[in-house]
Amino acid sequence: MSVVRVTVIGLGLIGGSVAAATKRAMPGFPVRGVDSDGASVHYAREHGFIDEGATPERAEADGWFAGSPDDLVVLATPVHAAEAWLERLGAVGFSGIVTDVGSTKRAVVAAAALHGGGYRFVGGHPMAGSERSGVQAATPGLFDGAYYILTPTDATDMDAYRDVHAFVTSLGARVISVDAAAHDDAVAVVSHVPHVAAAALVDLASARARDAGADLLRLAAGGFKDMTRIASGSPELWTGICLDNAPALAAGLEGLEKVLAEFRTAVAARDEQAVHAWLAAAADVRRALPAQWVPASTRLRELLVPVNDRPGVVGVVTTAASRAGCNIEDIEIDHQSEDRAVLRLVLTDEGDAAALMRDLQGRGFSPEIRQLESGES
Repeated sequence: MSVVRVTVIGLGLIGGSVAAATKRAMPGFPVRGVDSDGASVHYAREHGFIDEGATPERAEADGWFAGSPDDLVVLATPVHAAEAWLERLGAVGFSGIVTDVGSTKRAVVAAAALHGGGYRFVGGHPMAGSERSGVQAATPGLFDGAYYILTPTDATDMDAYRDVHAFVTSLGARVISVDAAAHDDAVAVVSHVPHVAAAALVDLASARARDAGADLLRLAAGGFKDMTRIASGSPELWTGICLDNAPALAAGLEGLEKVLAEFRTAVAARDEQAVHAWLAAAADVRRALPAQWVPASTRLRELLVPVNDRPGVVGVVTTAASRAGCNIEDIEIDHQSEDRAVLRLVLTDEGDAAALMRDLQGRGFSPEIRQLESGES
């Protein structure tokens, strides 16, 4: 990783955890924090998450964004604030690498394309969090074993992607690369719809309690509490998320309404076979979800892809890996000449490698894949 310093903008749960995880992984690595709330900056410094802290105005006045092209800025803010920061960084001529942690990607990627030019942007979204918020809830282990999505585009710089990938994996996360639009559609179903559903269950129980008496909520057992835990998340944060991803969320909610309507019909008709089949299918899928997937180090694979050294090519290759279900443990770029390079990807032992090879060959690449010896990575 060629990055020499990290500046985290937004010291909340995610930003504070990014800073804390960086200091855990690289204790002597310089980390700076920026937040408009002085108390958050003070807390992060007192707990060793950052070496320096400042308000946005002070950071800009002190030249924090006029430094080396090897600086990395992590925008750990809500999406609308990240868009504003992308414009601001472009205006001051920041020349380093910028990534973000936003839970929706279309708008941020578009803003980077509009305001970039000096900096190199790689969109990101850690699939990790908590019902708690604020830097006080930050922890260096938040990303351990978590999926961390990167959203390269046709304009993504190869070296910038490699550096962000290396940085993210140093935090303990596992990288998946997907298209920004596909990301937003997917997280609507696996993250945003569940949050709305949890809030709806709480609203339903609360309304029934008003009619039946407050004792009803005392009956809320572990199942109800587990299912609705995420409903206690920040309303301000989740309002932004819902509106940022409104089309995909609305489509996901429509799909949920359809599924529930079909099940309601089966229940009303007392169709035992249909009810059992519906519940059994869901149970089978849920049981198949791994609590935590750990790659077998003796089954890692090395993928070598000769490429023209141009913006966007890394996104084509890594997105193909995602389509085949192959996760990338490590990535290196061997520059052989001014315009030629070899991408070296270390793949975990999941996914369809044969499908990945066919996909890349169909796109004009000449990939080679081989088993990686144990310990080589």
